[in-house]
Amino acid sequence: MIDIKTTDEIAIMKHGGHILSDVLGSVMAAVKPGVSELELDQLAEKLIKERGGEPGFKKVKGYHHTICMSTNDVVVHGIPGSYRFKEGDMVGVDCGVFYKGFHTDMSDSVRIKRKGEAKKTEEDIFLETGKHALDEAIKMAVIGNRIGHISHTIQKIVEGKGYAVVRNLIGHGVGRNLHEEPEVPGYLSGKIERTLLLREGMTIAIEVIYNMKTPDVVLDGDGWTIRTADGALAGLYERTVAITKDGPLMLTA
Repeated sequence: MIDIKTTDEIAIMKHGGHILSDVLGSVMAAVKPGVSELELDQLAEKLIKERGGEPGFKKVKGYHHTICMSTNDVVVHGIPGSYRFKEGDMVGVDCGVFYKGFHTDMSDSVRIKRKGEAKKTEEDIFLETGKHALDEAIKMAVIGNRIGHISHTIQKIVEGKGYAVVRNLIGHGVGRNLHEEPEVPGYLSGKIERTLLLREGMTIAIEVIYNMKTPDVVLDGDGWTIRTADGALAGLYERTVAITKDGPLMLTA
């Protein structure tokens, strides 16, 4: 069942999303050579609590961190560890905030440039493609469109550049629970007309989860960390968006 939010509930989510966006911006700015994944996790928790929120991911049974780390070949759900970043690393951070009964969810990716690096690299183009796919997909989140419009947009842009959308990791509804209906895939399966119609008051986490080469992934022994099956780089971008009569409302902004 899809939980339709009221105007007041969306306002609460917007405030929580602002906290999340502000915190994640600070965390991504702290991604530098020598900084550890655990240090980013501690920073995120500190900043969320200072702003009156709670770490949303700590409400997931069995998970004990504020962020999930996606370093290099980690696609999603990586547990922050002692690894210290170095030049050339691809770093993705997924974070959630729980505020006044509602969750918001967001992720970003960045690459640590090497000293003296001037020219745009294939890794840079890879990240630009994912962010562009997210931006264009958000534009599809309007009343009267369908989930398939979002899915098709992501797939067209990502695969159009020769990259691979991960098939078994998708976006989702978000609100009272971190993961709610509906599912929001990053690829289209079947006809758009057979996918769910977007309605006013829906709140969804649109995610671009993609790999540089193949879409295949594997699960680590820790039961959480999902990596690319071929060891190639992965990227992820995510925003929480509300469907409103005035168009897509970015809640994590």
